[in-house]
Amino acid sequence: MENLKRTVLYDDHVALGATMVDFGGWDMPVQYPAGIVAEHLYTRSFCSLFDVSHMGRLLIEGPERLAFLQHVVTSNVAALEYGMAQYCIIPDEDGSAIDDAYLYRFEEDRILLVVNAANIDKDKKHLNGQIGKYDCKMTDISNQWAAIAVQGPKSRELMTVLSGGVEVTPPAKNALNCLTLEGHEAKIANTGYTGEPVGFEVYVRTEDASWLWNRLMELGAKPAGLGARDTLRLEAGYPLYGHEMGTDPSGKRMPIFAVPLASFAVNFSEEKGAFIGRDALSVQRDAAARIKAKDYSDMSVLPKRIKAIELVDRGVMRAGMEVYKDGKQIGWVTSGTMVPYYQVEGEGADTVLTDRVSRRAIGLCYVDATLRKGDIVEVDVRGKRLQARIKLHHIKNGESRYVVPVN
Repeated sequence: MENLKRTVLYDDHVALGATMVDFGGWDMPVQYPAGIVAEHLYTRSFCSLFDVSHMGRLLIEGPERLAFLQHVVTSNVAALEYGMAQYCIIPDEDGSAIDDAYLYRFEEDRILLVVNAANIDKDKKHLNGQIGKYDCKMTDISNQWAAIAVQGPKSRELMTVLSGGVEVTPPAKNALNCLTLEGHEAKIANTGYTGEPVGFEVYVRTEDASWLWNRLMELGAKPAGLGARDTLRLEAGYPLYGHEMGTDPSGKRMPIFAVPLASFAVNFSEEKGAFIGRDALSVQRDAAARIKAKDYSDMSVLPKRIKAIELVDRGVMRAGMEVYKDGKQIGWVTSGTMVPYYQVEGEGADTVLTDRVSRRAIGLCYVDATLRKGDIVEVDVRGKRLQARIKLHHIKNGESRYVVPVN
């Protein structure tokens, strides 16, 4: 543990009694004394804080910054308006993902690219191999700015206290704002990876991180670790690099269009032009369209895709467990766990949480692309085949400010 990197909030985590673990070379809190279940539920019912300062923060600036980013990510960066953020994927030539990332345009003439912590060095090497062709530069500002995710139905209310009543961000998803929080400079994004309808990712100067963390706790927010962060994103159906992106359990590179998010993360407009992996991704897009139309005549390009899965039988799924149908292995669980949830009453805007807590075994899996919602499969859980059902989603959060489980 001595060689692990630490975020600026390390001492705060230790003081709170966090259990620290090695995560991609970082010494990070996996949970606090209340435990993962309590942290998950508090996020869904009130507001939790997540230290995401281990993520890589790369600032792209210069006359040809847009041309460079258009070439190295899958989204249409030219369509990224000032004051907005954009999910994207960093593709390889074969149409697989080097990483997934987020773009933030807090300023007119500079764009922030945030990448996964475990991939920072790999991403920088890849991007530096391309940037020499363009009149722009990339600066790693990870040590200068810290990042805290503020997630849950009360998050806007708490953040508005710090802003002195000023609108934290416009209500639109991915909207950004730059303002001061009780005199401290902050860049705030209406983004997050928990599936919460309301939530922010807040960037502050490194020296202000501990103040923000503790000030939000004074207002009622509670800390949450990597464990709850993972159960929340899994419940939301969001991919995690190394599980739903990258290499599958057999060692093969996974095509980007195996992930449902690819449908809006990859752009083929004329405005975008050529970019790394475009030809391979175009073939994948066409294959995905055929599969959606139930044309299974050629499954060579996208033989498997990421799908939500829920156990019917009693048990818990874990990453790497084999999935079967009609006695034949058709893929693997890529992420799996038991998640808690509050039972709800009412619908839409009238939805309220009760104090009744239930649990369910859910996951994501990389399985035959022909599978559809409701199909029954089997998961090999420690040598026992347990029935499971393919789903479209695990949660919904339409008109309600609360996340509602989908049966």
